[in-house]
Amino acid sequence: MIRENPDHSRWYIERFRAMAEDGADLAGEARLIDAMVDRGSRILDAGCGTGRVGGALAALGHEVIGVDLDPALIEAARADHPGAQWLVGDLAGLDLPAAGITEGFDAIVCAGNVVTFLAPATRGEVLRRLGAHLRGDGRLVVGFGAERGYPYEEFLGDARSAGLVPELLLATWDLRPFTDGAEFMVALLRRSA
Repeated sequence: MIRENPDHSRWYIERFRAMAEDGADLAGEARLIDAMVDRGSRILDAGCGTGRVGGALAALGHEVIGVDLDPALIEAARADHPGAQWLVGDLAGLDLPAAGITEGFDAIVCAGNVVTFLAPATRGEVLRRLGAHLRGDGRLVVGFGAERGYPYEEFLGDARSAGLVPELLLATWDLRPFTDGAEFMVALLRRSA
């Protein structure tokens, strides 16, 4: 996306800033994650973009680290949400211990259709790397829409191959049950062993 449309990042930043100024509810994903974890939990916002999810979680008192490939989005996250740590990085090569961040995460959130923007050849590796960053009982929460080039069955197969199993599948961030034909999936995954 960065290579194909260099102006996309600026448009995206301004779009979400305008939505926030208009009072749009941009924290639905964060409310779900907050309800799943204890106060002061360690949370990784994977593919954090402008930091809207991680920023909301940091404002609630969680220790948040966000990672995104796009430096412009990370710059916006740092400016708009200084309560968290924002890093430029590729999820396909995610290795936070190599960057001195050795403690695992209670939850990892990957919202905003991030997995559908991954190169298909890297999807399984990204899921494996995210799972490796979880604490023993931590959960990875991934949300994305149907018809975005990553069939749900393929995603769940990639998750299984990455050592992750679903604890719960939802059709929305506000806890509606997942059904056949759902237009969106929110998958709560844990490590299989």
